[in-house]
Amino acid sequence: MRLRNITGSREMIGESRFVIQEPKVLRGKWREQFGSGNPIHIEIGMGKGKFLHTLAKQNPDINYIGIEKYSSVLLRAIQKSEEEELPNLLFIRMDAEELLEVFDKGEVDRIYLNFSDPWPKDRHAKRRLPSEQFLNRYDIILKQEGRLEFKTDNRALFDFAVEELAKTCWTAEKITYDLHNDADMREGNVMTEYEEKFSTMGNPICKYVIYRRGKV
Repeated sequence: MRLRNITGSREMIGESRFVIQEPKVLRGKWREQFGSGNPIHIEIGMGKGKFLHTLAKQNPDINYIGIEKYSSVLLRAIQKSEEEELPNLLFIRMDAEELLEVFDKGEVDRIYLNFSDPWPKDRHAKRRLPSEQFLNRYDIILKQEGRLEFKTDNRALFDFAVEELAKTCWTAEKITYDLHNDADMREGNVMTEYEEKFSTMGNPICKYVIYRRGKV
């Protein structure tokens, strides 16, 4: 489902004022970068940016950072920001494995994972964003009372994600296997591009909201 490579996309990203080119130097200083003490929410694997752009527009008192490793996809998000610039939205082009080098302990208030790459082969399980390995990374950068939200139409990936919780300090606060027919969890739901596509096809959307046991 990746976009085709766009010639010159890396160069355009390198020149964009919406993209942080050296994110590691801002570790522990993201609020200074935004110029406010507002909460920081990040989306890992943000795709074309519709979800995060919508949230940033709706919530000017929250700072949003979109993380995407594919240049051609990130370029679409940049184009949205060029059309409608939002002061509380920035982007990073990087691999999620670098999270601990970019964000300090407890620096992030909320994490979003939306329609992540399922990495279907068993040998690639550690690369899945809701895997035990990544949950341990999120545990470090997320503040104590923070929450992580995950949405997907891939039932196998979602079942895997739920099973991974038992291996970690995380537990589900809310969980649904049919988001759009769950009155409680669909309230305020912001759809991604993939969510619109897959729900139109009749695919049920799974979602959980998780937190760390022993942390309020």
